[in-house]
Amino acid sequence: MTSQRGEDEYRYKKVEQEISKHIIAGDLVPGDKLPSLRQMSTNLKVSISTVSHAYEELEKRGLIESRPRSGYFVRSEFRKIPTPLVNTAQKLEPHTVTKNKLIQTALETVGNKNLLPLGVVCPSSELLPTKHLSKIMSAVIRENPDLSINYESISGNMQLRRQIAFRSVDCGSNLTAEDLIITTGAMEALYISLRTLTRPGDLVLIQSPTYYCFLQLVESLGLRAIEIPSCPKNGINTKEFSAAVKKFDLKACILSPNFNNPDGGLTPDHAKKEIVELLAEKNIPLVEDDVYGDIYFGDTRPRTFKSFDRKGGVLLCSSFSKTIAPGYRVGWLAPGRYLEKAMEIKATTNVSCASPTQMAIARYLREAHFDRHLKKLRSAMKEQMNKMRTEIALSFPKGTKVTDPKGGSVLWVELPAGTDGIDLFFKAREEGIGIIPGSVFSTRDAFSNYIRLSSGALWSDKIQKGLKRLGELATK
Repeated sequence: MTSQRGEDEYRYKKVEQEISKHIIAGDLVPGDKLPSLRQMSTNLKVSISTVSHAYEELEKRGLIESRPRSGYFVRSEFRKIPTPLVNTAQKLEPHTVTKNKLIQTALETVGNKNLLPLGVVCPSSELLPTKHLSKIMSAVIRENPDLSINYESISGNMQLRRQIAFRSVDCGSNLTAEDLIITTGAMEALYISLRTLTRPGDLVLIQSPTYYCFLQLVESLGLRAIEIPSCPKNGINTKEFSAAVKKFDLKACILSPNFNNPDGGLTPDHAKKEIVELLAEKNIPLVEDDVYGDIYFGDTRPRTFKSFDRKGGVLLCSSFSKTIAPGYRVGWLAPGRYLEKAMEIKATTNVSCASPTQMAIARYLREAHFDRHLKKLRSAMKEQMNKMRTEIALSFPKGTKVTDPKGGSVLWVELPAGTDGIDLFFKAREEGIGIIPGSVFSTRDAFSNYIRLSSGALWSDKIQKGLKRLGELATK
């Protein structure tokens, strides 16, 4: 009985998502009549009750309206919401990073449990295998009391490294356990990479916009940054990238090709290959962040830069923080030809990572639970993103633009010109809503009318009302 209910819910949600996607994209415009229940039932090969349930949900969300004796129509006041444009007019020039204070304020918001978590990128605990992991953690400690209480090797738990290496085939990387170093989250992997490759005063290349913690790291290491524009649809522009590589004396590049945080851009495989080959030719190392690679909404996992690397110049960084357990702080680094130096840096930071969490994640992966969990997580993220985009279209001021990413967990929102994202950040915080202002995602004075929202929190009336209120604040 429970199984049947689950199947029915899956079917109506699929119908609801399909229709809302066409409305938001503008394929169905205000005033368009939807097919009758019977016709839609025949078209989609589902029951009439399934279609009826989907239509009811769409009506609740304000996307469609029923008219007596006429059927269902796209609401006349609903508008299509466009995607932000790429700023290709920016100058290619080095910048000293000085955003640490503003970034720290944003980080405090992320960690504030009293705020509605529209700025938190990690999935909420309801979307994570919390109970299952707790049982596994108890079991590995009970069964291995000596191992769990002692230090691991500097490179990390061998079983965990083997599981990561085994899964690397999915993204084309084909790693071995010996290629890997376990780290305390992806940020330590990035820190080790930059410490390995650079010295204070060196110039590194980053995307614009880029994850604010990258900027914080660059600033703390005394590095300078050159920004190239990132596209919400196609990620890194190879023409802009090539121009920067040829013009400047770069010591490293820090790039997120798969669902860049915050704009969600996905760099195509042909561009990834071109970038890796160009950097190999110039002997410039590439630090790759792939924490969102497993959260894709299409049929196949996107490839990494590392999968095109033939000379060991790509240092691949990732973690399980966005997919399994953010609090476990389990990440990893595949430093390529820089393995020996990276191990030296790791030894001077924290010697080794916590043993119990490594053991628990290793067993979770070995027992083949991860793929089933990922399938559910991707579906939830996609559904929540669609609902958020719909609410933004309904509640935010005219002229708002929002991304429509193919994966990840963030939405990049461009508000009408003249809107101050930092001002909105503080106003929202006063009303118990957490968001991230766009200004923290660049070394320059850019993205002042942008904000980043996250689909990590489980969709609820509270989230919907929070988005609606945020739209009202942005309209004032």
